[in-house]
Amino acid sequence: MSSPSQNPFAALPPKAVGVMAAVVTVLIWTSFIVIARASADPSRGGVLNPFDIAYARIWGASLILLPWGWWLVRRDRRSQAGAGSLLGLSPLPLRQTLIAGLFGGVLYGMLAYSGFVFAPAAHASVLMPGSLPLWTALLAVWVLGDRITPTRALGLALIVGGDLLVGGASLLHALDGSGVWRGDVLFMLASLVWSVYSVLARRYGLDAVRATIAITALAFLTYVPVYTALLLLHWVPGHVLVAPWHDVAFQMAFQGIGSVVVSGIAFTKMIQHFGPVRSTMITALVPGLSAIAAALFLGEPLVWNLLAGLALVTSGIVFGVRKGVCDATKLVASTAMHSGARG
Repeated sequence: MSSPSQNPFAALPPKAVGVMAAVVTVLIWTSFIVIARASADPSRGGVLNPFDIAYARIWGASLILLPWGWWLVRRDRRSQAGAGSLLGLSPLPLRQTLIAGLFGGVLYGMLAYSGFVFAPAAHASVLMPGSLPLWTALLAVWVLGDRITPTRALGLALIVGGDLLVGGASLLHALDGSGVWRGDVLFMLASLVWSVYSVLARRYGLDAVRATIAITALAFLTYVPVYTALLLLHWVPGHVLVAPWHDVAFQMAFQGIGSVVVSGIAFTKMIQHFGPVRSTMITALVPGLSAIAAALFLGEPLVWNLLAGLALVTSGIVFGVRKGVCDATKLVASTAMHSGARG
């Protein structure tokens, strides 16, 4: 069992930790969709492109997490020589660091921010958090040996129908010059890679704090130096090195500290308590809340197919929460117990 110094959640009841993690995750994910669209959409006058935002996100998270990771590794090495990886910045073994960092950090950020260039926030509301239960359930069958019951299959069918109403409408207009479909595809891919991370995090019993640190360490040692070099050589049209400091500082604070540090730990902690399938279904509030917020703060229209798709996706998620998740939760909890990583 982890000591309180290693696990800041140890003093709280497990149920309280799970509920608190779920609330924090829903609030930050809702804000993330609206703020990312407002920041990445060129028509709104933003000075940073998607790769600039990802760059600021990594720097913001690194300021908090890399010193934390360095301290954890040094402490672990007192009892286990060779603990950690990535120059002593990641407290996880190299294999787990690469897996978590690739899917939970670098790929997700690049795909999601790029999607906001082409498609509105309301589309992201349906296609990113709304598709998580679909991808996660399918991956759980393959990775965790889970099974899809008829009840859960009905809920997933509702999600697919909602996704098709939103993304399918964009594809029908692909030949008229509209680039919205590109954003929809990127949102779906972002949802897929995050689902891969959520299932693997549970499969390997990754600690919430250590996994988030590992994600950031990999991104900092790969993405940051490569993108910095490309900017200095003027090989990419980024502006993060010359943009107003307050724009960069805001992205570092919200996208880095909020969306990575706080949300990353909260989401992984939620997985530990509820399992990957149930955790992603708990995010049923995110599509509706973020679509409404996009209409209120960004002036995005809520057209019929979007509202219908939103209703189907939300119904599918809620349906899955009410029934058909017990087997998955038990199976995943058993996997975590065998790995010695109870929350």
